[in-house]
Amino acid sequence: MTVHFVGAGPGAVDLLTLRARDLIAASPVCLYAGSLVPPEMLELCPPGARTVDTALMTLDEIVEEMVRAHRHGLDVARLASGDPSVFSAVAEQMRRLEAEGVPYDMCPGVPAYAAAAAALGRELTVPTVAQTVTLTRIAARATPMPDDEGLAELGRAGGTVVLHLAVHRIDEVVDALAPAYGGDCPAAVVAHASRAHEIVLRGTLEALPKAVREAGIERTAVIIVGEALAARHFPDSHLYSAARCRDAGGGQDAL
Repeated sequence: MTVHFVGAGPGAVDLLTLRARDLIAASPVCLYAGSLVPPEMLELCPPGARTVDTALMTLDEIVEEMVRAHRHGLDVARLASGDPSVFSAVAEQMRRLEAEGVPYDMCPGVPAYAAAAAALGRELTVPTVAQTVTLTRIAARATPMPDDEGLAELGRAGGTVVLHLAVHRIDEVVDALAPAYGGDCPAAVVAHASRAHEIVLRGTLEALPKAVREAGIERTAVIIVGEALAARHFPDSHLYSAARCRDAGGGQDAL
């Protein structure tokens, strides 16, 4: 018996990986957050599967469901929206499972920021413009941020900043990033990325709060800030340059 922490992607069922699909289909128990995982994804569960919405459950209650399944020799698909390696709250679940001697593994998924970038039709790393992507959030109504990971401090590093779990505090985000990026910096908000009711807002950093309020966006959104969103004049990458060294075996030198 194994608990499979499955990256359920940003929402669209057809963005599940093949491995994720197969794990869900083979697990007689499925735990999911009903507020984030669409109902049609549960149609992949095997007939008679026990499906448990964890949206209103405590950590203790969630882990108990997994331990109970383990005692009965049943595999569990624990769906995590996006990719379980980022803002998924699986670390504490894994810690509890280790203490109980319950085996687990992880299946990666399409992260929300990748789906948001796809909706925008933009690469977040552009030659000479931005080669660093910072994934972060803010502390409001959530676990406190580490002392050295404040948004203003991270913003001074430059590159492209991506914020999860922060659109409800959009004014605070803009105030923190404006000193480093400037109010006219390209910015975007993508809500419900990859779903039928996806909302895409493009503009400048200073214009985001008004646009977000007018669109009625309060949750399930990604904020992206950085010059890469509007870059047009930049050199071609060295990756496919004719000047790049390519050996006879088809290999290429490092990026």
